Amino acid sequence: MKYPKELNAYCPKCRKHTVHKAKLASKGKARHMAIGTRKHERKLTGHGGKRAGKVPVKKQGVRQKVILECQVCHKKQERIIGTRTKKKLEFNA
Repeated sequence: MKYPKELNAYCPKCRKHTVHKAKLASKGKARHMAIGTRKHERKLTGHGGKRAGKVPVKKQGVRQKVILECQVCHKKQERIIGTRTKKKLEFNA
């Protein structure tokens, strides 16, 4: 999936359309004390009873998130491109 490196988009701080630089959003650092992480760790402890055989799972695509940075005020905003997809996002000039 192709996406432009620079595009004209609305900036909520400037309250007008300005040139924005686009870059791929990266995943943040995981918090070890988050409830989901603790729940997962608790589930893994002990001799877990695993089901015999493998269950076929259809892989689900991920959402392509892009960070747009305003060239005037340098405020960043996130934009989701399309819906869930398996295609990688590549930036063209």
